[in-house]
Parts: sequence; C-alpha cells; structure tokens
Amino acid sequence: MTGTVPPRHHDIAADLRQQITTGRLQPGERLPSETVLAQRYAISTVTLRRALSALQGEGLVEKIHGKGNFVRRPHRKIMYVGGWGTLDPWTAAEPALRVSVRSSTVPAHGDLATLLNVPLGSPLAEFSCLSIEGETLHGLARIYVPRDLTPAAVLDDDSADRQALTRFAVLGPQPATTQETVCTRPPTPDESSALRIGTAAPVLAVTRVSTDSAGRVVEAALLTFPGDRVDAVFTTHHANPERQTSA
Repeated sequence: MTGTVPPRHHDIAADLRQQITTGRLQPGERLPSETVLAQRYAISTVTLRRALSALQGEGLVEKIHGKGNFVRRPHRKIMYVGGWGTLDPWTAAEPALRVSVRSSTVPAHGDLATLLNVPLGSPLAEFSCLSIEGETLHGLARIYVPRDLTPAAVLDDDSADRQALTRFAVLGPQPATTQETVCTRPPTPDESSALRIGTAAPVLAVTRVSTDSAGRVVEAALLTFPGDRVDAVFTTHHANPERQTSA
C-alpha cells in the first residue's frame, strides 16, 4: 500500500525553508524571480506561488510589490513578563514602541461571562491595546474589567492607570492571584488582520485572569503576540523552609 504523495508546492517550500533556516539565503536577500524559480524546480508559476505563499504565511518571506520576494529580516522582539502581567521595563520604555488604546463598554457574552464569572450581559469595560513599532505590530491585548470595578481614572488619557495599559499591565490595585494560561496556535481572522500576519503564522496567546483576596475576578486579559516578535519570561519564587516557623 502506497502513501499519498504530498503536493509539489510542499516540497518546494521545504527546500526554500531549509535554505533560509541554514543561512544559504540571508535575511534581506532577494529571491530569484518567480519565472527563474519555476524553471529551476520544473514547475508552473502557480505551483511556485503556492510555495511562496506558505513561506510568507510563516513569516520567512515577504513580497514587496514591484520588487520581488525577499527573505524577511528577523523582527526585534519584545518581552512579556509573566506573573507581573506587563511588558518588561526596557520594552515599555522603548521610545520607538507605542501602544494605541481604545476603550468601550461591552456586555459579557458567553466566553467572557465564564472567564470573569459574571452573569451574562453584565457590563464590562473593554480596553483594546495594540503595540506598534514603525510598521511592525508586536502585540494585541484585550483587557476586560467589571464596569463597577473599573478605576475612574483609567478613562483619563493622562492618568497613571491609563498609562498602565501601554504596558499591557494589570489595572487597579495589585490582585491577590494572577493565573496565566499560555499556548501557541494559529491566529483568528481578527487577530491576523489586526496584527497584519498570515493565517498560518503561529501566535503566542496568553489568557490572564486576576482575582482579589475574596476570589472575585477583577480583570481578564486576552493577549496575543506574533510568535517571532516576543519572548515570555516566567519566574518562580520558592519559599525558604528555614524561614518558615512551626505552629
């Protein structure tokens, strides 16, 4: 019994991918024209464009209109600090990095109601934050706070609370607990559009839920970063047994 032969464009994409990842094709280098590549691989230009499209979706190749296909230069990475719920101080203070913030009031739909443990339709303050450096999008954050817990000052553009949003930070007083669930996955169509990435490019997704000492959820955040533009660091603090006293 013979296996299914993969489409030809998969083989072409794999060969070009290997040339890029091993350094035979350097960042910023222009690939041969599509006609030349099609002749080299003895395929049609339609098949070649499918291979190039796959590499573009992975962030390895970018097509510049009127100039051709180029090996994409690596993006400068930002850093997300788990536990603190913020971009690291160096990233947040980087002059070239700016964060646009848009706020609104939305009703809690099914997923949000479950995440924040509130009744369906409860009013939530939603803050949509997008970090931008030049033409590069580094991250998308959607932060939700029960409307009755939203700090009044956070709606003031010049307030310290509002500026916390430019670091994707937890709003309001420091919570008693913060739980972060991290995964990699393909972007949703909305994320792909907002971050200007291909639908096949992986993203790092962080779901952050903060609660107060009474166990009430005071904030939920959905953070999405293109996988090639972020590092995340998580630090575990261990209790010192010698400092613990017996009852």
